[in-house]
Amino acid sequence: MAKVLDETSRQAVAAAVRYYRELGIYDLYRREAPEGASIAQAIEREEMAAIEAPAAATQLAVGADEGQVSSPTSAQGGQIWGTERLLSDKPAALRVIREEIGDCTRCGLSQQRTNIVFGVGDPQARIMFIGEGPGADEDAQGEPFVGRAGQLLNNMIQAMGIRREDVYIANVVKCRPPNNRAPEREESECCGVFLMRQIAIVRPEIIVALGATAAKFLLGVNDSMMNLRGRIYDFHPILPETAAERDPNFSTKLVVTYHPAFLLRDPRQKKETWLDLQIVMKHLGMPLPRRAGE
Repeated sequence: MAKVLDETSRQAVAAAVRYYRELGIYDLYRREAPEGASIAQAIEREEMAAIEAPAAATQLAVGADEGQVSSPTSAQGGQIWGTERLLSDKPAALRVIREEIGDCTRCGLSQQRTNIVFGVGDPQARIMFIGEGPGADEDAQGEPFVGRAGQLLNNMIQAMGIRREDVYIANVVKCRPPNNRAPEREESECCGVFLMRQIAIVRPEIIVALGATAAKFLLGVNDSMMNLRGRIYDFHPILPETAAERDPNFSTKLVVTYHPAFLLRDPRQKKETWLDLQIVMKHLGMPLPRRAGE
């Protein structure tokens, strides 16, 4: 039987929930109160620990310089690495984000998924490709862009003179939408926080938004592909104040092109996509393939 809270404990719980929501923290997990302590007393202890956290974080920063810290911890409370330390071990920082996602049930997409599709590639990548969401093959294997569209993306990357292993690949949502439909706004916003944190850790020099869904979400606009393509945008990942990865000084560039799945349906647009990829290559100073006879 569920425990009935007394009025003092009920008010303490309500105040704590309001406090965390004001910080931008919405995912709360049940924890038993220490033996002999009331719920109100347990909450007071947690709040005191939160007040003391800045001092502990300072100690962590000092310890990090001395090689005493091995891994970061959750951005939702507790001790966190500073930006410099996060970027010194990007694989570990990305693992922390994946661990925070956990066996996610934050939105309805979790109900039919087989695997969460987090992201794959080089954490030091200069280029980050972002699609809209996993398909059937991706859901089965737990890796983005591994089906027919993924093979075409691999070809696109190779045409740029690099390998799939040289870039980082992710999606707006990390669970497969039913019948491969476009993610709904609430679903994109729910997963989007984690995507923004991935971007803030990888820090690519340029992002390639694959398709209208990814482009509209990242740019925060509702426009046609015709109007979105053909230019370079300034992009800054939007993160809550409490996110460890948040850095107001970091910004990157973004280019929009067609999703490989769309190119499979309309191969005529491959030429336009190649023009978009050349914009990326020129921005990064990458050599462009020479035409025959040049």
